[in-house]
Amino acid sequence: MNEELNIGPHISRQFDAELDEIRSRVLKMGSLVETQLIKTLDALREDDGSGIKGVSKLDRKVNKLEVQIDEECTQILAMRQPAAGDLRMIIATSKSVRDLERAGDEAERVANMVKQALTNEMQRKLYKGLLGLGELVAQLLKSTLDAYARMDIPGALQNMRLDQDIDEEYSRLVIRQVELMKKNPDNVADSLDVLWAARSMERIGDHCINICENIIYLVSGDDVRHAKFKDIEEQYAGGGY
Repeated sequence: MNEELNIGPHISRQFDAELDEIRSRVLKMGSLVETQLIKTLDALREDDGSGIKGVSKLDRKVNKLEVQIDEECTQILAMRQPAAGDLRMIIATSKSVRDLERAGDEAERVANMVKQALTNEMQRKLYKGLLGLGELVAQLLKSTLDAYARMDIPGALQNMRLDQDIDEEYSRLVIRQVELMKKNPDNVADSLDVLWAARSMERIGDHCINICENIIYLVSGDDVRHAKFKDIEEQYAGGGY
C-alpha cells in the first residue's frame, strides 16, 4: 500500500472544511448529471418530452460547478501545498469533475435527440430500444457516485464489472439496429440516430469508469489506467491496499 489516504482531521480545521466542500460539490455535480439522465429515460418510458426541457438548464449548472471546483482545487494547491493522500484527492477530484462534465454533455445530447424523436412515431419506437442500455448506465452512474462518497475500492471494482454488461448491451443494440437497417432501408437515418444516442450513453459509462479508476488512485496511490480489469481485480481482491 502506498501512502495512507489522509481523510482524517488536519491541524487546520479550515483545510478540513475546504476538502469537505469540494467533495460535497463533486457529489452535487454528479447528482445533477444523474438527474439529466433520469429525466431523459422517464421521457422515453412515458412518451412525454415535457420533462426534458430542464436538462439543458441542469447542464449549465454542471458546467458552473466544474469551474467552481477547479478554482477551489487550484487555490488549495497554491495555498495549502498538500502532500500524499490530500494531494491525490485534489488530483483525482480535478480529473473526476472533468469526466462528470463530459458525462453531462453526453446526457444533454441524448436528451435533445430523445425530445426530437418523441415528435415522430417511428423514431419514438426505435428509441425505446435505448431504455435497457440507459437503465444500466443510470445504475452505473449512481453506484459510481456512491463509491466516490465512500472512497470505496470494492464498489469501484463492482462498477467496472457492471460496465462490461453495458458494453455487451451496447453491442446487442448495435446489432439490432443494423438488422433493422437491412430489413428496412427507409429507416436507415432514424436507426443511425439511435446508434449515435446509444454511443453517447455508452460514453457516460466510460466516464464513470474513469472516475472509478480515480477512486482507486485516490485510496491506494496506484494508477490503474489502461490496465486490464482482470489484473486490477486480482490486485485488490484481498483488500490489501
